[in-house]
Amino acid sequence: MVSKRRLSKSEDNESLTEDASKTRKQPLSKKTKKSHIANEVEENDSIFVKLLKISGIILKTGESQNQLAVDQIAFQKRLFQTLRRHPSYPKIIEEFVSGLESYIEDEDSFRNCLLSCERLQDEEASMGTSYSKSLIKLLLGIDILQPAIIKTLFEKLPEYFFENKNSDEINIPRLIVSQLKWLDRVVDGKDLTTKIMQLISIAPENLQHDIITSLPEILGDSQHADVGKELSDLLIENTSLTVPILDVLSSLRLDPNFLLKVRQLVMDKLSSIRLEDLPVIIKFILHSITAMDALEVISELREKLDLQHCVLPSRLQASQVKSKSKGRASSSGNQESSGQSCIILLFDVIKSAIRYEKTISEAWIKAIENTASVSEHKVFDLVMLFIIYSTNTQTKKYIERVLRNKIRSACIQEQLLQSTFSVHYLVLKDMCSSILSLAQSLLHSLDQSIISFGSLLYKYAFKFFDTYCQQEVVGALVTHICSGNEAEVDTALDVLLELVVLNPSAMMMNAVFVKGILDYLDNISPQQIRKLFYVLSTLAFSKQNEASSHIQDDMHLVIRKQLSSTVFKYKLIGIIGAVTMAGIMAADRSESSSLTQERANLSDEQCTQVTSLLQLVHSCSEQSPQASALYYDEFANLIQHEKLDPKALEWVGHTICNDFQDAFVVDSCVVPEGDFPFPVKALYGLEEYNTQDGIAINLLPLLFSQDFAKDGGPVTSQESGQKLVSPLCLAPYFRLLRLCVERQHNGNLEEIDGLLDCPIFLTDLEPGERLESMSAKECSFMCSLIFLTLNWFREIVNAFCQETSPEMKGKVLTRLKHIVELQIILEKYLAVTPDYVPPLGNFDVETLDITPHTVTAISAKIRKKGKIERKQKTDGNKTSSSDTLSEEKNSECDPTPSPRGQLNKATEVVQLGPSELLFLLEDLSQKLESMLTPLIARRVPFLKNKGSRNIGFSHLQQRSAQEIVHCVFQLLTPMCNHLENIHNYFQCLAAENHSVVDGPGVKVQEYHIMSSCYQKLLQIFHGLFAWSGFSQPENQNLLYSALHVLSSRLKQGEHSQPLEELLSQSFHYLQNFHQSIPSFQCALYLIRLLMVILEKSTASTQKKEKIASLARQFLCRVWPSGDKEKSNISNDQLHALLCIYLEHTDSILKAIEEIAGVGVPELINSPKDASSSTFPTLTRHTFVVFFRVMMAELEKTVKKIEPGTAADSQQIHEEKLLYWNMAVRDFSILINLIKVFDSHPVLHVCLKYGRLFVEAFLKQCMPLLDFSFRKHREDVLSLLETFQLDTRLLHHLCGHSKIHQDTRLTQHVPLLKKTLELLVCRVKAMLTLNNCREAFWLGNLKNRDLQGEEIKSQNSQESTADESEDDMSSQASKSKATEDGEEDEVSAGEKEQVSDESYDDSE
Repeated sequence: MVSKRRLSKSEDNESLTEDASKTRKQPLSKKTKKSHIANEVEENDSIFVKLLKISGIILKTGESQNQLAVDQIAFQKRLFQTLRRHPSYPKIIEEFVSGLESYIEDEDSFRNCLLSCERLQDEEASMGTSYSKSLIKLLLGIDILQPAIIKTLFEKLPEYFFENKNSDEINIPRLIVSQLKWLDRVVDGKDLTTKIMQLISIAPENLQHDIITSLPEILGDSQHADVGKELSDLLIENTSLTVPILDVLSSLRLDPNFLLKVRQLVMDKLSSIRLEDLPVIIKFILHSITAMDALEVISELREKLDLQHCVLPSRLQASQVKSKSKGRASSSGNQESSGQSCIILLFDVIKSAIRYEKTISEAWIKAIENTASVSEHKVFDLVMLFIIYSTNTQTKKYIERVLRNKIRSACIQEQLLQSTFSVHYLVLKDMCSSILSLAQSLLHSLDQSIISFGSLLYKYAFKFFDTYCQQEVVGALVTHICSGNEAEVDTALDVLLELVVLNPSAMMMNAVFVKGILDYLDNISPQQIRKLFYVLSTLAFSKQNEASSHIQDDMHLVIRKQLSSTVFKYKLIGIIGAVTMAGIMAADRSESSSLTQERANLSDEQCTQVTSLLQLVHSCSEQSPQASALYYDEFANLIQHEKLDPKALEWVGHTICNDFQDAFVVDSCVVPEGDFPFPVKALYGLEEYNTQDGIAINLLPLLFSQDFAKDGGPVTSQESGQKLVSPLCLAPYFRLLRLCVERQHNGNLEEIDGLLDCPIFLTDLEPGERLESMSAKECSFMCSLIFLTLNWFREIVNAFCQETSPEMKGKVLTRLKHIVELQIILEKYLAVTPDYVPPLGNFDVETLDITPHTVTAISAKIRKKGKIERKQKTDGNKTSSSDTLSEEKNSECDPTPSPRGQLNKATEVVQLGPSELLFLLEDLSQKLESMLTPLIARRVPFLKNKGSRNIGFSHLQQRSAQEIVHCVFQLLTPMCNHLENIHNYFQCLAAENHSVVDGPGVKVQEYHIMSSCYQKLLQIFHGLFAWSGFSQPENQNLLYSALHVLSSRLKQGEHSQPLEELLSQSFHYLQNFHQSIPSFQCALYLIRLLMVILEKSTASTQKKEKIASLARQFLCRVWPSGDKEKSNISNDQLHALLCIYLEHTDSILKAIEEIAGVGVPELINSPKDASSSTFPTLTRHTFVVFFRVMMAELEKTVKKIEPGTAADSQQIHEEKLLYWNMAVRDFSILINLIKVFDSHPVLHVCLKYGRLFVEAFLKQCMPLLDFSFRKHREDVLSLLETFQLDTRLLHHLCGHSKIHQDTRLTQHVPLLKKTLELLVCRVKAMLTLNNCREAFWLGNLKNRDLQGEEIKSQNSQESTADESEDDMSSQASKSKATEDGEEDEVSAGEKEQVSDESYDDSE
């Protein structure tokens, strides 16, 4: 056993030695010729030697090779003839073989007989090759000698079982076996097979391997079946021979059923097979796959082929580094190398199989696609998808679709992808270009999760692959950035940001590619410019890369060039780039400040560079108010997000504070004097200033100087001696000041708290009666003044919203009230100033002409307050409220010790009223919609600027969606408080006034504000819980904590509750609010919120019924009417709620029958402006919405019914027939409603969905009728008769459309008529199938209108006979018939007639 084990381990070495021995055979013969010229020729009187000499072979002694004097074929022919003609034939053969046996008793002689013969010089020159066979091989080629010589060889072979090599390093056993290969003819194949199998049973393991692997080259095709059976038996007995046996079975011609049994045997052992044996075994399994069983085999292979032990080599890398330092790296290194080599070989085998067998690749993809559970997905699956993607170009689209579905369902997650690259990076490295191609395709998607997966492919390809692949990754990312597609650019820049942090030295090698993007800045948005300059600055000022000065120089050149431009778009690029670069330079200083003094000196130099760069930006932007404001905003963002050098921060704080005071702050006791159009007053002060040191914001004089002085107006004496600063910079400048002070003093704003309560120099803003007498210029001036005041108050609220003292909270809430009051005043001015262009509130826009377009679009048709308010918010007030509204909300809505039943959540002095709450909720709702709603879900107006969607949210978008969600989730408790308080408000109101909105005790304005607050709260909740990011594992904790807040409102539970329990409790908590819902819009948002909660639950059947019940309650509720009854419930909202009801109800058909059979008749019998008593939301105005939804849902429902088959049971046939009876009855009820409601939208719906229903009837119902006609004849006839009347009405509708020449309707007519014709033919086929062909009858169907009146054509009477003949011969005139008499046949005859008169009428 010991020797066998040793031999098996050295098998690889033996194979190498054999190859080496073969390559040395020829040089050995030449060397022998030179050194053993004197060797003697074998002189022997035996018949063996004599016959060989006569035939042309001279036997040599010693180590010399035997000499062949004639051609090999000539030798065999001569010897054969000599033996045949010998007088003692056939006894001479025994003597010849006996002589051979005696001769090969000598080991050297035997060796010479096994080695190739040497040709004589003249013969060698005459031949084209020097190769010749051995003596034994030549003798085996002679038929009369072959059996005896084979017997001799097999008898000789056991002598060398345990002698691997002789003194010449020649493996004699292997050499003997090689003599039997590639024989021209095997005389007795069966006997040879028997001898070989007997030999295998007794041979040592290493020789068993050699013999088994040589079988295909030894045996003929006729022996393959017998050998296969013997080998399969041996496979069961000896598992150590699995690899050579399977290798041979793959090369033999065997019966497929036999291979199937062997394959199953191997599959059962797959989990216990060694890694180095896997390639051969997988090759055999894949080789035996057929198209019929491919999917089954691959699925089983996926489950059993667990490559977890392949992870071991990569895990050894860390330990290998340690062991190298201790001198023990060789074993782990060898193990890793061996394991990786086996893995690479295994995937090469698979790659070869899928390249040439399309069924294997398709089955593998299908097996992965059918895997549903997240835990069942393996690293192996991803590698296989990549391999197939790179190997078979035809399957690329299929793989992309499978991957997208897996990513959407969160089956393939980041951890799995990372493991795939870390374990099999050597395999994936060869497919780098295909992986990058796949990543590029995924980045073109609209789904954020798919885009994220594509970005991860780039990231891990860069991390795990070599330098060349890294260069390809960076090149592909740069291509995405220059593509102009906004989503692609954002994702590619985010990946570059990660790569710079992940591996800065590798990114530095590819910096030249990134630097090339500087030539394509025109098509990049401001937010993307920030990211790009952050990447470049990180590379340029990285301490690890001293040779990065060329990037610094290029960046300085680009920034200076852009700053000096007079075009705002290019100046914007320069400002953003310079501030970003300054932040990186200062950040480097702060990181290295704790290191050596030498580093500190370098940081001092960098600090100087930062300040000089910022001074350059300031000087280049001070001539433009927009550029200055942008600079202040960018600088503020830098201070807010980056930790700057203390020295730089100190310089900035000192400079900004002084400049702000000089520009905007004046003494409150000194009223500015000048030729102002309005009297200047200090307004909105929160404290009375009795001393001389009070301050005020100098707003009106600055605005007057800007607006009037530039038009040639007089300049006041106060302004003539000093530099003017635009009031446009007031809010951005203060934001910068506030953040700087906050950073310097760890959040303490005492240094600037005087600005919270200081007054502003304004004028009386309430227009009163003077509004009509004011000029357009004065109105515009007042609008701008209010805009700037609003922006100032917003920044004040943002700055001080986190203050905790009651006094400061009260002042912040007062400012909040001022904002609401000013918005109301502004609406009055805007109503009379339709052409007003507001000042910019958001400065990182690519052009300065976006705002006028927006204003023109909105003010073209002013509709009182709603539109004006939206315009004001969009264009003017987004300066900095995008910063930290959630923080402001946290402060304002945080519950105080006051009772929870009260709506007010602030101080005792100042309370948060409904108007202020609505303002906060609207602002928060807009921000969540911008940050959390997917791009494809947002409706962007036609021809709208691509960047206008983000205007007003630029500061917010510098935060991630996770940050926003985390911040808003902290507000869930106060928002729940408000939700419950508003719920109580409406409950009390309903109890007092019996739900009458205009009752004596109801304040209408307060009611509408509270209703709007209710709607916004539900909208915010829906936006939060509908966020797609919850599908990612890292955000599960956020969802858990949010649900815990909701569930704790019902009862205080444990923190360790399961997710399903939290979802159930949250669902019940939110469901309780349905009783107090004040408006239809609120009802829809509540339903949608409950659906979002329901989607995250696994046990959703019961809750699905509750949603249907709730939706029905809302449809059956009488909602308060607005100013205009028709505009109270929008059609879109009603459509959405009705769809939700029908999709969640138990029986859609019963629900449709209830609405169409109960609600609609009530509506028909009610007065003109009334509604259905059962469904108050169903009015004559909303009927078309109900009709459209019912027709669409009915068609969608019947499409889901599986067609009947003959194999189905009788019970299934009856159930489906009953279901179709109900569906056709509903269709009949709906289709007959067009006789009463014949408006164009209703008829259009009827034509469109009527055709789809008939098509579904053809495909799903007619096969069922084929099998049900004999046993349920009466039911089938009843169904067809009902459906006949409906299709006749559709035919009349076609005539109605043509007679009215309505092109919007007639475009549906040809398809509908074609479908009706197909139905006639299909009914005929059904009758023929059931042996009722004679019951089919042909007839005419007249053209009628919707009321049944015949449509007369110009030549109808003259062409009656001709048309009848034509109709008899056309499929269009065929109709359904019954077997129950002529009356039914006549009615059927009038059913489906597609008469030519229909077309004559329109001519």
